[in-house]
Amino acid sequence: MKKFFETLANIWNIEELKNKILITLGMLLVYRFGAQVTLPGIDATKLHALSDQTDQGIGWLINVFTGGAFSQASIFALGIMPYISASIVVQLMGIAVPYLQKLQNDGESGRKKMNQITRWLTIGITLVQGPGYIYNLYKQLPPDAFLLGFDSFSFLFSSVLILTTGTVFAMWLGEKITDKGIGNGISLLIMVGIIAKLPMAFMQETQSRMVAGNGGPMMIVIEVIIWLLIIIACIFLTMAVRKIAVQYARRSVAGEYDAASVSGNRQWIPLKLNASGVMPIIFAQAIMFIPPVIAGLSSSDSAQTVTTMFSNIFGLEYNLVFALLIIIFSYFYTAITVPTNKMADDLKRSGGFIPGIKPGQETANFLDRVMSLITFPGSLFLAVIAVLPAIAVSLMGIQQGWAMFYGGTSLLILVSVAIDTIQQINAYLLNKQYDGLMKSGKNRKAIA
Repeated sequence: MKKFFETLANIWNIEELKNKILITLGMLLVYRFGAQVTLPGIDATKLHALSDQTDQGIGWLINVFTGGAFSQASIFALGIMPYISASIVVQLMGIAVPYLQKLQNDGESGRKKMNQITRWLTIGITLVQGPGYIYNLYKQLPPDAFLLGFDSFSFLFSSVLILTTGTVFAMWLGEKITDKGIGNGISLLIMVGIIAKLPMAFMQETQSRMVAGNGGPMMIVIEVIIWLLIIIACIFLTMAVRKIAVQYARRSVAGEYDAASVSGNRQWIPLKLNASGVMPIIFAQAIMFIPPVIAGLSSSDSAQTVTTMFSNIFGLEYNLVFALLIIIFSYFYTAITVPTNKMADDLKRSGGFIPGIKPGQETANFLDRVMSLITFPGSLFLAVIAVLPAIAVSLMGIQQGWAMFYGGTSLLILVSVAIDTIQQINAYLLNKQYDGLMKSGKNRKAIA
């Protein structure tokens, strides 16, 4: 505990890190306040039907991703999900569209152009989802909940405009957190929405277990222990790496003998077991939202079947499709984010090589083969963690709200984002410690 408080003190002493954390917390606070602001023209006291819709199933999941804004008919009701959907579309198109492929290879300038395309596509998706959300309000809420009239065009137009603005503002907050704050802004916005639902879900599970004959306090303790073990498993999944040995060629030195420089250095290339992080979960979840929305436009029997199947997030069919999508997106995202060819070229230019493997293309093929082999168990483990809520509900009788934190998307996002943020903070702390230990180093505080 003493070391923990010392770490907090060290964080506070680093001016740059302190400012980044304060900026991040401030922007997250703005986002949470915005999630409580109801759309103009809606009576906030008559949202009970909308809250009932989001008590379980896919409605609950959408509400979690938006931090409760969906059930509040908030200006942030669509949250950051349109941006996630736009990112998926742009990355998928990057495989087939030559122009986007060129942008991906253009470095920083290409990345900025692709970000701009993603932003415009986000606005387009929001303009499509906005009327759908308003139509859902018309179906769920009583007519007297609409202060501007049930069929008012002015309400529809203004609400869609506000929802679009809210999504763009949330996207801007996420990007500013990434640029000026600490951690990945978009992921942090999703994370705080999930955390906001955690206390209530645990309280509901506790009340359920306290009913006579339903397990009592001992069952709650068992559930918490299993939950902690699952968190540990998620941490191992996130942190696990496969080390590839790298040997650097010997080189001649003049003057004083230096054994390390003459004999060459052995280092490692750490290839992560789950190189794609939490993105396959987010991508797969975004795709799973699409079928029920499209099927809801039709009243045929087949459309109703699709709607029922994809609305039951604890059903067998839903989780099988969900797990398959996670595995597919794990390979896809790893392929586009781990540049094995570039790694091989950089290794060759620096005079390094993998023992037993020729530099150049053979090294790239070797790295690609290793990534494919370790991605398979990593993606399977990711898929198992993602479908744990359905297993917990069916085998242990856990409340659906608490089960969503017992594994699945919510827990993986919490663990992955927390680890990523902590690693960035640790980088600042290690850098500060390095400067302080070196006699010739410059103290950042003194410079400031």
